[in-house]
Amino acid sequence: MAIRDEDFDLPPQINIVPMIDVIFAILTFFIMATLFLTRSEGLPVNLPNAETSTQTNAKQKRVTVTIDDQGKLFLDRKSITSQNLKTAIQSAKGKQSKVLVIINADRTVDHGQVIEVMDQVRTIEGTTLGIATRRPKQ
Repeated sequence: MAIRDEDFDLPPQINIVPMIDVIFAILTFFIMATLFLTRSEGLPVNLPNAETSTQTNAKQKRVTVTIDDQGKLFLDRKSITSQNLKTAIQSAKGKQSKVLVIINADRTVDHGQVIEVMDQVRTIEGTTLGIATRRPKQ
């Protein structure tokens, strides 16, 4: 087999298109994977700010009661009426001796409705009450 002079005239080339495709596939995988790592508790609402907000114990069973800006109640993302709230929390509690009930209320919700929900939660044996807030941006 003879080597021709024409073979040496071509400059070496690196084709990066397949490498770019692989990088974008890996990037897409990591983006999709991180979306599933966030824990969503309740429905998205506009939470009030609180300077003194703290994290809660992650090991305790949690139940989230959401009150959206129209005043609708949700228990762990399922629509519920205020008359059925107490029994629904008791059934969600199950055989657990203690449960943390987090009230996730929009900042525009009527104060009386939040107090009504808090009052119902306090009557359930073994519940701890928490109110979801967010820290103000500094």
